[in-house]
Amino acid sequence: MQRRTFIQSAALLAASGIPVVSRAAEGPSEGGSENRKVSVKAYRPLGKTGMQISDISFGAGRLTSSALVLRAIDRGMNYFDTAPDYGQSEDHIGDALRKAKGRDKIHIASKYCHPMAYQAGKSHLQVGARQSDYIAAVENSLKRLGTDYLDTVFVHAIGESADFEAEKARMLDPEMLAATEMLRKAGKIRFLAVSSHGPNHMERLMMEAVQSGHFDYVMPAFNFMKFPKVPEVLKEAKSRGVGVVAMKVLAGAKEGNMQFDPGKFEQAAFKWALAHAELGGLVITIQTAQDLDLYLPASGQPMTAADQRVLDHYAALHGADYCRTGCGDCLSACGDGVDVASILRYQMYFEDYGDEKQAMVSYAALEKNAAACASCVDAACDRACPYGLPVRSKLDAAHRALTLSLVA
Repeated sequence: MQRRTFIQSAALLAASGIPVVSRAAEGPSEGGSENRKVSVKAYRPLGKTGMQISDISFGAGRLTSSALVLRAIDRGMNYFDTAPDYGQSEDHIGDALRKAKGRDKIHIASKYCHPMAYQAGKSHLQVGARQSDYIAAVENSLKRLGTDYLDTVFVHAIGESADFEAEKARMLDPEMLAATEMLRKAGKIRFLAVSSHGPNHMERLMMEAVQSGHFDYVMPAFNFMKFPKVPEVLKEAKSRGVGVVAMKVLAGAKEGNMQFDPGKFEQAAFKWALAHAELGGLVITIQTAQDLDLYLPASGQPMTAADQRVLDHYAALHGADYCRTGCGDCLSACGDGVDVASILRYQMYFEDYGDEKQAMVSYAALEKNAAACASCVDAACDRACPYGLPVRSKLDAAHRALTLSLVA
């Protein structure tokens, strides 16, 4: 690295105001090996929880082994985001916890969720669930994880329907809040959090969550493409001591089509998010040991002009194709009531994230899918998209991809 570049990078980090904690503050030891592969370099406070979490943390969706969890712990990751409907994720994390040392140094977040309802597309507990349902969800997670407590339980995926009041009601359900208090008193959970990746009212719902006083932290979708009101949520959260963890930071994860060295785009996207000092960290799905090598070089590092050029190039390539998570500007344009944003999110899971099963199950559970889009001649959704996406043709393609059997 040239001396001038080093000085500029050091100045950016110092000016950012981002709280960075040394590895000695919290997290598994590296064992003193100078040859160890890249690891977490920074931990951040998560609101007023007292937790210091790895700035790049482990999303455990589609987790296939405990060995990967142990590798991540060895690399310094100490926050793991799982759920009952993430396949065998909780079981694998539980196996890793039995083999790892220092449960109090490892933070586990799961969800109020009933995995047996997954096939109906509504695995997250809904309004109408009883206190006993919420308690049972946590008890079952604890059994799978083989631990006495969860650090955090989430009310997950708020904003999936267009009805703001209904989504707010699920987020602040008195049955859920009462169950949470009982679980806290029993020592079975420490913190309550809420997440939203839209496609409806994400920023508004996250602001409601922050201001409600019920949640220790929130997890919104947040990336460099388009979230104009999330900074307002971040500011409000900081003023109230509410933590924030970001997700969906890769803006569609289409980096495989780019002419950059492996990891260059991901690291730039992570550094962009982590340049927001209000964030406790970000969660990204880890599927292979190679992901650790690609992602962790961004830990504790400042955003640079070169990183911004990478993101600008990504936006130029994909800006007219990426459906912005949480936008929803086109939803009222369709006379047939097609859930445009949800369908395109499921297509993203199918095409870009490689999660075909979840995408197809979720699509099948929609009350109004995109079957009519192939014969639509109005294409009002195209005109309503502020980013110029060919929405109608994307919906038609999604229907073909996500439907198990189509009549020719």
